[in-house]
This record gives sequence, structure tokens and C-alpha cells, in this order.
Amino acid sequence: MELLRVKALKKYFPVKKKLAGGPLWLRAVDGIDFLIEKDKVFALVGESGCGKSTVARLVLKLMKPTSGEILFEGRNIFALKGDFLKAFRKSVQIIFQDPFASLNPRRTVFDTISEPLKIHRIVDKKYFKDASAELLKKVGLGADVMNRYPHEFSGGQRQRICIARALAVNPKLIVADEPLSALDVSIQAQILNLLQKLREETKITFLFISHDLKIVNYFSDTVGVMYLGKIVEYAKTGDLFKNPMHPYTVLLLSSAPKIGVKPSAVSHQPD
Repeated sequence: MELLRVKALKKYFPVKKKLAGGPLWLRAVDGIDFLIEKDKVFALVGESGCGKSTVARLVLKLMKPTSGEILFEGRNIFALKGDFLKAFRKSVQIIFQDPFASLNPRRTVFDTISEPLKIHRIVDKKYFKDASAELLKKVGLGADVMNRYPHEFSGGQRQRICIARALAVNPKLIVADEPLSALDVSIQAQILNLLQKLREETKITFLFISHDLKIVNYFSDTVGVMYLGKIVEYAKTGDLFKNPMHPYTVLLLSSAPKIGVKPSAVSHQPD
């Protein structure tokens, strides 16, 4: 079942004026199409500057497109207003690349996780602590961390807190924008295993943005390869890794570390 569809999406940024007076445009996203099925993971891959994160911001309705549509459950998100817009904001959440930058240093873990519970009226105020403790448990943290601040945690623990915050409103889609790249390699495996576990338990759909092909091969169902603002190849994950068709995809695969090794489970204390 289709959850989100992107149609002929473009986002151009003016960079400078030509001598003749007209503007020059950076084509960050240049006419892309893809769909994400419910309960599935769609990965966007490509090198830095290819337009992946701009797509994420467009899907989150954090910026307006130059042209094109994004349909969420059949509705154009750029036309949503009132209750439909509020429902969309609840349904689509984000996990950012840098967990430290995405957490308010002056707010405790409890403040951070309970805020979306309050905004979207998920539970009554008297149950905020219980609900927050349950969310922390889901991501491998104890309720005893609720009164601590972001600087008291490791990078991996901060990302777990960000994941708990995203889960607080029971979203239908999570946009994960390079959620592992700021973490140590050993911690990446832990967080990836956590995301896989949550995916199996909650059936949440993911738009997963990454430059790491090994992670994409492990976690995604379908893949879109971006190059200079365009999706140059779009296929099921297994098909793309076995038989890449576009020269850029072949280049990415040939320059990546060995593909096919799944991250190992980590059983020690979460970082």
C-alpha cells in the first residue's frame, strides 16, 4: 500500500545573476519521482551535495518546492491546512544526523520526550512520565536518565533519545537523515540494530538517507541513487546491488567497502 509519492519534484536555489541580468540556479532537486510503500524502507543514496537532504526537507514540508508534488496518503502536503496539516505533522517525524545539535541543551530528557506528547495530546499530562519511561525503554535506556541533560550522554545515547522523541507521537513515516554518520562505527551497529528492531515491532515506514551502501543494503527495501539532483537509478535493494544499471551506481558500488556483511548485534551497555 502506497504511503508517500513524489512526483516531478524540483527545488532550485538562485546562486547569482548572469551578465545579461537573469539568475543562475542551483538545481538541488531536479525532477525526481519515487514512492514509498507502507511498512517499507526507501533509501536515498549518493555523495554529499547530490540533493538527498533537500529531499528530506521537502518531504517534511520544511521548504516549498519550485514545482512538483508530494502526496502523503493521497493528499498533496503543500496544500494541507488546518486539521489535515496538524495530522501530517504528527504522522511524519525526523531523526537528524547530529543528535547533539538536534537536542536543546537546556532541556532534560523528560522535557524533550514529553513535549510532543503534550503538543499532540497523545496521553493525559499525569501519564507523561510513564509514557516517557516506556519510550526510553524501547530505545534501550532506563527511566533514571529522564532528569539528565544532553551533554551528560554519549553520541549513541543522544541518538537513542532522538529516536524516542520521534516515536512519541506514533508516526507513520520517519525521515532518517544520515542518522548514523556522526557516530563511531561500533555505535552505528547498535543504532542500526535498534532501528531494525523498532521497524519490525512498530511497522513504521522509513525514508532513509545515507551515503553508506553497506547500511543501505542491510536496512532498505528499495533504493534511489541520486546524482546532481536527479534519481539516476531506482530499484529493489537486492536487484540494485546484484545488477546495477547506471554507471554512477556502478562507480558507487566499486568504491564502497565490501557489501553484504550485516552489522553484528551488540549486547553490551548501549552508548
